[in-house]
Amino acid sequence: MSYSQGDIVKIGGLEKIHFVITSKNSFIKALGVFHVCPLFSEFADGPLHITVIGKKGTKGTVICEQIKMIDPDVRTVNKTDSLKYQDIMNISDAIQGMFEYD
Repeated sequence: MSYSQGDIVKIGGLEKIHFVITSKNSFIKALGVFHVCPLFSEFADGPLHITVIGKKGTKGTVICEQIKMIDPDVRTVNKTDSLKYQDIMNISDAIQGMFEYD
């Protein structure tokens, strides 16, 4: 299965939590791994907590400071939904903002 930035997935062993793929598509293609952030259904939004609704109706708040790398060859990953481009941009901006210089 191919994965893309903005896909909402469930990961084996963590089936009760959704995750959003945050890595750029070129990164995913080159390395075969990707970064994810958890998507919680009940969490207050904020500068690093982005509220989203997937194209199929998955709702929640992306917790951008909890970024993790996943290897889909090692973990069972199932795509359940995907985000609109505007949501992908908002999440990417929040993550990038954590690493900018002062």
